[in-house]
Amino acid sequence: MTTPEPFRPHVGVHLILVEAGKVLLLLRANTGFADGSWSVPGGCLDAGETLPEGAAREAREELGIVIDPADLTFAGLCHHADPDGQARIGVFFAATRWAGEPVNAEPTKCDKIDWFGLDDLPDDVVAYIRTGIDAFRRNETFTLDGWQDRRAA
Repeated sequence: MTTPEPFRPHVGVHLILVEAGKVLLLLRANTGFADGSWSVPGGCLDAGETLPEGAAREAREELGIVIDPADLTFAGLCHHADPDGQARIGVFFAATRWAGEPVNAEPTKCDKIDWFGLDDLPDDVVAYIRTGIDAFRRNETFTLDGWQDRRAA
């Protein structure tokens, strides 16, 4: 019997920015993943980076705002299976404080940004991102997304 190889999934960091009961979403474009769908700010965790540092970096890169990593609150973890067959870990952080006004700081990767009510999200939100936002609203810290679809195939 062979020993299974350790699994090392891709880790993404995601920001749930909330102001006046609304969450900030970005309309993805030209990235090769879920283009034309809404998502929260976020991306890949870089080598040597802590999770809060990565989330704060993504806020600077995508929105031009500064968030002190100490102001980020762990909001949840989503173990998701993407349509491309890749299993991934998405770590969500919430923030209600930041410096600066959010802008579309990456117009080559994002068509626009907008605020939406937590209970009134657009239909075309990336599936695991919607799962993460919904879990945040319910104060749940762990979710699965896409595994039923993958197992049925």
